[in-house]
This record gives sequence, structure tokens and C-alpha cells, in this order.
Amino acid sequence: MRKYACILVDDEPLARELIAGFIGECPELELLAQLPNAIEARAFLEQHIVDIMFLDINMPRLSGIRLIKSMAQAPAVIFITAYAEYAVEGFELEAVDYLLKPVSEERFRKAVEKFLHKGTQPDAQMEYLLVKANKKIYRIDLDDLLYAEALGDYIRVVTREKTLTVYERLSSFTERLPSDRFCRVHKSHLIALSKIEYIEGNRIRIGQVFLPVSNTYRTEFNKRLKTQSRFQSNP
Repeated sequence: MRKYACILVDDEPLARELIAGFIGECPELELLAQLPNAIEARAFLEQHIVDIMFLDINMPRLSGIRLIKSMAQAPAVIFITAYAEYAVEGFELEAVDYLLKPVSEERFRKAVEKFLHKGTQPDAQMEYLLVKANKKIYRIDLDDLLYAEALGDYIRVVTREKTLTVYERLSSFTERLPSDRFCRVHKSHLIALSKIEYIEGNRIRIGQVFLPVSNTYRTEFNKRLKTQSRFQSNP
């Protein structure tokens, strides 16, 4: 089961304790941090990849809504607040859901289910992903991604224009990609099916390199090729 990385941002300690407990009961979620204000949250997001943020709105110095508006690319958000009047503005920011304090566990779970359902919509809806490299968060457009190569605890992500060394295992990276567009072909290699130039024996030509196809992944790879019309054999 994939775990979605999340953070909890609320200036009220008791509220954080309650929501953190709810998150702990959700096997799909991994709580990376509990933060007392939006300023610390923004700094955390600059250094970490987060799938969803449980975010209080009415906080001192920087509100949750202002935090989202200040970000070029924000993770999914579930707003949590005591003030119902903020709901409209929250949904205008395309929030997954809006929870009114005091939050019940049942209502919290419904919001999480909404996020999970949204995250499992058809893969064609996914256009990019975020990776961390060189102490920066990079946006990788999926149409530009050629392949990824395992380097121990790191991976080399190769796109049309750049190569990034990312602190992430290849198995985790694979889970974040649309399964109809990307495929493992070797324990150390993941490829974009649409970027294959040709296949020669146990080698695939993509861009300027040849990548190996191992016996372990060949059956699944061949199955995926059948879904790619340009590689289907004529009758």
C-alpha cells in the first residue's frame, strides 16, 4: 500500500494532538511533521515533498489561505478551522475538503477518502510530479521524463533537458508514476514507454542510451508494449 506523505499545520496544540491521532489511524498516511504556524510550514515545504497538508486557516502572522496563495505549487490541502465563513474561499483554492472544528474522526476519515479517491483517478489526469534534488524542489513534466536509474538510495532522473540526482528509491518513484505510461524493465531502470525509439534483443534505445531489459521484468514489459499501438505487430 502506498503511503501519502502529509503534514499538519495548526497553532493550537490540542487541535494538533487530535488530528495527529486521526492521521495515525489512517494506514494510507505518513505524518512527516506537526507545525505550529504557516511560516514554518512554508519552510518545511521548500525542503520536503508532501502529498497532502492538513491546514488550519486562522493563524497569526500568516493564515493558511495566504500560505497557499503564496506558493507556486502547493500540495493537496484539507483545511481545518473553527470559522465556517472561510469555506467558500477555501474551496476556491481547490481544497480537497473543509473540516469545521471540533472535527470528528468520522468526518476526518471522509475527507481523507475524498483525497484518496482523487489520487486514484485515471492516470491520464496526472501531468507532472515533484522531486527534491540539490536542496530544491523540481517540477518534472511527465511528457519530458525519459527514464530513471537506481543509484542505491538515490535515483538519476533523466528528462529531455536535464538530469537530476534525487534522494528516493526507484520503487517509491515508480509508485508515483502512471502505470500505463511508465514501466520497470530492470531492477535499476524505469522507462517512459512512449520514449522508446526501438528494441533490439534485450536492449531498449531511449534518447542517446541503451537500457537493459532483465528476465525478471520482461513478461510485464511485453504486456505493457501490447497497449502501445506503435509497437503492436501487424496481423
